[in-house]
Amino acid sequence: MVAARPRRRLLLLRRRQAAAAARLLGILWLACVAAEGVAGGEPPLKCDELRLGFPCHPAPNITCKDHSGNENNFTGKEVGFYKPIACRNVNGYSYKVAVALSLFLGWLGADRFYLGYPALGLLKFCTVGFCGIGSLIDFILISMQIVGPSDGSSYIIDYYGARLTRLSITNETFRKTQMYP
Repeated sequence: MVAARPRRRLLLLRRRQAAAAARLLGILWLACVAAEGVAGGEPPLKCDELRLGFPCHPAPNITCKDHSGNENNFTGKEVGFYKPIACRNVNGYSYKVAVALSLFLGWLGADRFYLGYPALGLLKFCTVGFCGIGSLIDFILISMQIVGPSDGSSYIIDYYGARLTRLSITNETFRKTQMYP
């Protein structure tokens, strides 16, 4: 009779832990559904209007030569060229929120739920963030913007906030020929 009481207490404790875990999982699922409703239901933006770019005005009394050898003398009032603007489609996923979730609730998979990866979020939840190692790796990946929202959109980042841009050299990259003395 005395040994049955600790077993009951242990069984009752396990039931309470399972109920708390189920409640937490339900809250994470609700947050994921709410974030999807806010962020995922909008159609992607069309950036065709921005392809022309931003007009750039050269300084007065600047003479430029184009590829065919024609010289243009600018007075400072005409448009010299158009700088193309890179279009970033955003659907409501905040960079600050993603990093904060990864830092504080990454061991529960809240960051992956927020970004739209529910399977990985559930896996992190069940394994307690892969024993902390997965949480650390995800924090690094999210803070370096390697892992982004699942719909392929960009994060919402403050204008002067951190933004990484991948640089690459393509056939359209202008290469200046070196002049040797």
